[in-house]
Amino acid sequence: MQILYMFASNITKEDINLLPLDKYEGRVILIDQEKQLKAAFEHISTAQYVGFDTETKPVFVKGETNEVSLLQIALKDAVYLIRIHLTGFGAEIIEFFENENIKKLGVGLRDDLIFLRRIKEFEPRGFVELNELVNQLDIEANGLRKLTAIILGFRISKNAQVSNWEAPQLNEKQVVYAATDAWVCLEMYEKLTGLNLIS
Repeated sequence: MQILYMFASNITKEDINLLPLDKYEGRVILIDQEKQLKAAFEHISTAQYVGFDTETKPVFVKGETNEVSLLQIALKDAVYLIRIHLTGFGAEIIEFFENENIKKLGVGLRDDLIFLRRIKEFEPRGFVELNELVNQLDIEANGLRKLTAIILGFRISKNAQVSNWEAPQLNEKQVVYAATDAWVCLEMYEKLTGLNLIS
């Protein structure tokens, strides 16, 4: 007998807060120098799919914006945190963004890509919006925290979201937060494909 795996179509903030808290606890590789990019993307380019996210230093004055500060790229064995305000937007990054053979899985990718292309123009290829995939399963399009709760059954902290991503050193809370956001994108995709619910 085949059992159909079902997910809730939505979840309330109150129900999310009842779930256990989880976070990424694996290897994190911090890249803050241009000379580190080549080796990093040689490793990243071996993956068929990765979790993807960005962080930007917040602004508190209406009408002002900052450029993207951080790229988070999650592989099965590590999460790369690439401080692009320090490394620059090198050819390795452009090549990764334009590589259609690597699926870059994320939530809210439209805004990420708009802001990234303001730094340097590129042709986005291989980006996969998880909200669009879960719509096929009658899960309402949601933010990362809600999707994580519905699909993975735990909550993630957003405490470091509004913090200085261009600080001289990222603190442990920022590192864990940033790595977790990319990691859960990878985990959700693997769970859904493992259940043969998406391809």
